[in-house]
Amino acid sequence: MKNLVICWMLLGLITCANAQSNQGRTITGTVADLITHDSLPGVLVVVKGTKKGATTDARGHYSIEVPAGNTHLIFSYVGYASQEIAIGDRQTINVELAQDTKVLSEVVVTGYKTQVRRSITGSIAPMGAQPRSFHPLPNPSTESYKAMQETGFLDVRRQPVTTFSADVDRASYSNIRRLLNNGQRPPKDAVRLEEMINYFSYQYPQPTGEAPLSITTELAESPWNSGLQLLRIGLQARRVKNDQLPPSNLVFLLDVSGSMSAPNKLPLVQASLNLLTDQLRPVDRVAIVVYAGAAGLVLPPTSGDQPQRIKDAINQLQAGGSTAGGAGIELAYKVAKDHFIPNGNNRVILATDGDFNVGISGEGELQRLIEQQRKTGIFLSVLGFGMGNLKDSHLETLADKGNGNYAYIDNLPEARKVFIHEFGGTLFTVAKDVKLQLEFNPAYVQAYRLLGYEDRRLANEDFKDDQKDAGDLGAGHSVTALYELIPAGTKSQYLPKTDSLKYQTLVDTKASAQSGELLTLKVRYKQPADSVSRQLQQVVKTKSVSFDRATNDFRFAAAVAEFGLLLSESSYKGSARYRQVVKLAKGALTDDSEGYRSEFVRLVKTASGLTASGEVVDDDNN
Repeated sequence: MKNLVICWMLLGLITCANAQSNQGRTITGTVADLITHDSLPGVLVVVKGTKKGATTDARGHYSIEVPAGNTHLIFSYVGYASQEIAIGDRQTINVELAQDTKVLSEVVVTGYKTQVRRSITGSIAPMGAQPRSFHPLPNPSTESYKAMQETGFLDVRRQPVTTFSADVDRASYSNIRRLLNNGQRPPKDAVRLEEMINYFSYQYPQPTGEAPLSITTELAESPWNSGLQLLRIGLQARRVKNDQLPPSNLVFLLDVSGSMSAPNKLPLVQASLNLLTDQLRPVDRVAIVVYAGAAGLVLPPTSGDQPQRIKDAINQLQAGGSTAGGAGIELAYKVAKDHFIPNGNNRVILATDGDFNVGISGEGELQRLIEQQRKTGIFLSVLGFGMGNLKDSHLETLADKGNGNYAYIDNLPEARKVFIHEFGGTLFTVAKDVKLQLEFNPAYVQAYRLLGYEDRRLANEDFKDDQKDAGDLGAGHSVTALYELIPAGTKSQYLPKTDSLKYQTLVDTKASAQSGELLTLKVRYKQPADSVSRQLQQVVKTKSVSFDRATNDFRFAAAVAEFGLLLSESSYKGSARYRQVVKLAKGALTDDSEGYRSEFVRLVKTASGLTASGEVVDDDNN
């Protein structure tokens, strides 16, 4: 009998072991520099043959779930040689990476041509004879962010109309990701809700008429404020096949000053632009202007059918000197103007950490220069790189004034997202000066609040003013906005406290209620070459659903918004909790072939461990 019991126990242990083997396991470890032994934050760790990945934190630590049957991990970081490590039966794998003179080797790129494997390697400027010590926690005081004043709820009877500019920038999310992966809680002003929400793609329908964009709306319960509603508005720009896009006249404006010498700055800029170069066609032209102590032209306009010549010019760059950013911008615009393509895509692409300390440096002077050039049809896109001295507020302003978009690139996968997966949207505008205006029906809505878009608010009279600049949509881009609503008759602590009006005419509530209309939404836009705007209009009915019956996209967008409310310590976060964010996001992980939504869940768990509240979310208690 005793032997029988032992057999059953052994059988149970074997069964558990097999079950765990089938479910996979968690591998942990650290990554450091081979020579200095300094921790390396932000190293990408990927399970070979899958899209499953993780990044190291501020101490170089990582944790990754490895599905059953997978045998290797790949460790990669810009400026270092990648390593492929066999897992074996280990639970802990510590790795030391060696610095390399090649940014990456053999990456699959897709674009205008059939998918092929091409080398985009090239020599990178030496970063010093002695091994460079990597400092994972730079002084955050050297980074600057525009102060944000959160907007509260507005009384519909006093302010029934709200107007704002579209925004497709995504820089805030990737910058927040960089900070959290480095063990730093983001400054409140670094959290821009609209950029976090718009970082992700949503399944909006393509436009079917002449207009270059479609409108989608959805109404459900608010998951963090009981009794309130959440309204989602989605604009989808028409997708255009890459081979049907207009020819490009691109000028790469590259910061090669001394502050750009770190591995996640100039070397990452070079790797990113190598990716972009592989997307070019023979009809496209590229020039390269650099600036440090002075500005100069290192590559005259060159056809896209000479990719190696373009890469050679990119890869031979070295960092050093001060930052004559103003002179660089002036020269870049001159080159773009001299080779202007009528009805083409004429654009300057600025890559920098944001320092402008020589030449034109005043915000006003730079803005006027960029606004003047914008009127000629030459747009400006801005790419932010690096940590420690990122001038986020400066870069966002330049992109806004230049009719371009602002992206922050913290690693090579983000560069692939910007320059391969979102190539058309990054570079080609299909609708400019896009504005949205909503008029709420007081019979159904007492008060409303737009989440984010603080620096995109417009006066209502700006809506029809075609001289007023607004946001632009690139090919295939989408814009998502969320409004939180206090329904009529609902008691809420957020209701504005104001005296009643004496002389205003009361709205015919009965007639308004009979219409069943929650609001009227208007959208104005211009074709890229036009100076006169056109208008779309859509009525939104009062039909609302419970949150659990909303679409996956709605629920995921709400999860991202709730995360932003927590990071910014919003006064309107209600019952928001990190645990709830994880639950909502994990319930909406569909259409996640690139793993961005899964990465978001990991990021929320990381953020929960940095809070003062002690609410730590992990795989066991989410």
